[in-house]
Amino acid sequence: MPLALWALTLAAFAIGTTEFVIVGLIPTIASSLGVSVPSAGLLVSLYALGVAIGAPVLTALTGRIPRKHLLVGLMVLFTIGNLLAWMAPGYATLMGARVLTGLAHGVFFSIGSTIATGLVPKDRAASAIALMFSGLTVALVTGVPLGTFIGQSFGWQATFLAVSLLGVIAIVGCAVLVPAGIAGSKPSSLLTQLAVMRKPRLLLVYAMTALGYGGTFIAFTYLAPILQQVSGFAASTVSLVLLVYGVSVAAGNIWGGKLADRKGPVRALQIVFALLAVVLLVLTFAAASKPLVLVTVLAWGAVAFGNVPGLQVYVVQRAERDAAQAVDVASGLNIAAFNVGIALGAWGGGLIVARLGLMATPSIGALVVVGALALTTLAGRLDRRDGIASGERAGVPLAA
Repeated sequence: MPLALWALTLAAFAIGTTEFVIVGLIPTIASSLGVSVPSAGLLVSLYALGVAIGAPVLTALTGRIPRKHLLVGLMVLFTIGNLLAWMAPGYATLMGARVLTGLAHGVFFSIGSTIATGLVPKDRAASAIALMFSGLTVALVTGVPLGTFIGQSFGWQATFLAVSLLGVIAIVGCAVLVPAGIAGSKPSSLLTQLAVMRKPRLLLVYAMTALGYGGTFIAFTYLAPILQQVSGFAASTVSLVLLVYGVSVAAGNIWGGKLADRKGPVRALQIVFALLAVVLLVLTFAAASKPLVLVTVLAWGAVAFGNVPGLQVYVVQRAERDAAQAVDVASGLNIAAFNVGIALGAWGGGLIVARLGLMATPSIGALVVVGALALTTLAGRLDRRDGIASGERAGVPLAA
């Protein structure tokens, strides 16, 4: 693989770290800034909202900018956002920095696949995309627990400074290694994206995505407070638990892709959502025991992101039938749906914590995931009504 692709992978690693590391730092940030735990949880929501807005809107507005210039500009914006977070004097500034960084995230992954495939021959396109997206997986396995450890040891500001340094390295790598004349995909206007949003079957997939992720993040956003206040772990141990979670996520993503490949996306999603709901429900009862909560977190990681391959494959399947002229747009909007789910889940989780307490989040999250399971079952029945085999695949790389 060309060195330019590794620069993209490093950028994805930095972005993935800054997105999810906040989960491990919520108690630390809440204590430092003198805000409540639910208020600190809003930092997850606002970042995800920035991604959800940035992915479709800014991608459309920046469609004619040369890809290399846009890529470098996005990483500059990302680095500035993290530097603002590092220097943030208070909660409001930190909120603004998170939104700014989320905007850069949304556009980066909208154009990243196109840039990655433009760096390699066509027969290696899937591998190039998989390598770039592996930056996110590695971030969950190493970046998030390491960033949590840094924040708990040296202050949460130090975590954002460390991510800013990664951003600077990514800027230099992209500026030096990515070719200037790399081709971009045809710009998609906002009208094209709105046309996709009028397709009922695609809206059903987006609702599945939002509910599936929203249910997870109702509880995941507040995992660190649960581990400290309910399970009795020391703050310094939370990063190790997140490391266990990240390793499990990496395995679960592979398992989810193979499951979708073997059984078809709809059946795979039914299995993953059912297991996820069960795990969240079990967490309600297991949280008080350190050994049991560790086992539960390990199981949670295995299914929490196992739905990604199935959801991405299924949205492409539906787009090929319902919006063949805008498959890339439909796929990109599903990324926005992931982040809408994260934003609403973290926000809703904050309301639940404030009114019902921390341990109400896993059971209510499980109910939301059951909603995603119900919508998935409905989608499968509609497919059978239309004569579409449940095991049919879209022929896209699962790793993407």
